[in-house]
Amino acid sequence: MNKREFIKSSVLAGMGLTVLGAANASEGKANKKTKGPKHWVWENPDKKENDLILKAKYKSFYDAGIRGMFFEHDSERHFRIAKKAGLETHRWMWTMNRGEKELLENHPEYYAVSRNGDSCADKPPYVGYYRWLCPSKPEVKEYLTQQVKTIVEKDYVDGIHLDYIRYCDVILPVNLWGNYGIEQSKELPEYDFCYCETCRSKYKEKTGVDPLDMEFPDQSPSWRTFRYKQINNIVNHLAEVAHKNKKPITAAVFPTPEIARRIVRQDWTNWNLDGVCPMIYHGFYKEQVSWIGDAVEEGIHFLNGRFPIYAGVFLPDFKSQDELAEGIRTAMANGASGVSLFGKVDEEVLNTLKNIF
Repeated sequence: MNKREFIKSSVLAGMGLTVLGAANASEGKANKKTKGPKHWVWENPDKKENDLILKAKYKSFYDAGIRGMFFEHDSERHFRIAKKAGLETHRWMWTMNRGEKELLENHPEYYAVSRNGDSCADKPPYVGYYRWLCPSKPEVKEYLTQQVKTIVEKDYVDGIHLDYIRYCDVILPVNLWGNYGIEQSKELPEYDFCYCETCRSKYKEKTGVDPLDMEFPDQSPSWRTFRYKQINNIVNHLAEVAHKNKKPITAAVFPTPEIARRIVRQDWTNWNLDGVCPMIYHGFYKEQVSWIGDAVEEGIHFLNGRFPIYAGVFLPDFKSQDELAEGIRTAMANGASGVSLFGKVDEEVLNTLKNIF
């Protein structure tokens, strides 16, 4: 399934990393240092596109200032043509949200359990493909380790990009509430994860308390911190795997550290990454374009120079190319090292990128 179908369908229904040297020199220009911002594109490679079309497209991307691709699926042909055009090629991997048929059938015990006692294996929240794994289980950690190893060992893959590296949304962005007929001004038990035996026993071993025995587990700071650390442990272990293979690792994350912790238990400022792409989709939060700069500023502040931010922007959120230019400018002015584009990257978008700086 294409990236963030949940997000895209909901919204539409309602309306360079600094490690460029990681690329193989023999494949093209991708390891040459480039002055100026480094922009990225999230893309699901279209196998129907022929080589001539791909060469022209990736050249136009490079000429507009784009320096890397996050490819959702493995296509050696796309990767190698993009590399020859000067682009870094990173494999974009769904991490905690995994709905493979084989995994569901053979290991339903891997999946997260809600405060209501429902497993994502047979009762996914919101939409059918929301199949969240439990980060506390050693078997899940090993499964994801093998997935990353398989990816980063390929010579045409320059890096790994983690997505859905979090818990299920305990609270959706406000612009999506109407599409699901729910109001989430407080945490609801059917969207609150994970309360499986593994998580509860590990937390009880540490604190002496079973979270299900709490009157208001959603208000417990230590229970929240416990869950932050489970995801942190997964990410930082996968970072070790990537770095051992001399490949950079990045992640798509929620827009600000505060929002990420509050609504998806994601503590991304404590991850050992080479770059991060916060999804600063201002329309989802009913914010103005200027909020993109505010979100970048917050992330830069809490990261304190650990790694660069590439501000993720959702192209359908912008009413015009002037608005898009405004969004990119405010991201860069507040410390972003570039932007990550999600949506249709057409000639108008490329011209906007070219004309900004």
